[in-house]
Amino acid sequence: MSVDFAIAREHMVDSQIRPSDVTDLALIDALRKAPRESLVSPDKAALAYADAELNYAPGLFLMPPRDVAKLLQAIRPRAGETALAIAAPYAALVLEIMGLKVTQAAPDAVTTRRGGYDVIISEGAVSEVPEAWIKALAVGGRMGLVQRQGPIGRALLVSRSEAGAGSRPVFDAAPRFLPGFAPRPAFIF
Repeated sequence: MSVDFAIAREHMVDSQIRPSDVTDLALIDALRKAPRESLVSPDKAALAYADAELNYAPGLFLMPPRDVAKLLQAIRPRAGETALAIAAPYAALVLEIMGLKVTQAAPDAVTTRRGGYDVIISEGAVSEVPEAWIKALAVGGRMGLVQRQGPIGRALLVSRSEAGAGSRPVFDAAPRFLPGFAPRPAFIF
């Protein structure tokens, strides 16, 4: 049975994205165009628009479409901005359609490069917000990621100003941890 991916994208927007208070019209338009199925193996393509994580590389998973949309809406991307997508191929695709210049990176490839990115997004969870990621934000930049210690985490909007960085929670989420970014086991006596 063949899947009409354009119809699947429309159903995803109407059943997962819009009911989750995603109202940014440019973002919704980009989500309607982004071929999520192209990011996974052909045997998983039919599931590309399900409300689920999908494995796209060893140890790496696409975040459910609803969570990616809510994170993107929180960071308010604008055409012409620069973006860093950390283990976030779907978000990168959507941002490119929205007119941003996107660099994709593996989670451990982001080093202490200072400033430069207007937008940073990650589709995996981290136990602590990496300092290198904050330093990669330009002044005025915004980052969307999920921080979690246990089964449920918090999607955070991290903003950077001249005075430093601050964050605020935007919604609950539970994506898988990025490899190497899970909490370290604590010693229990």
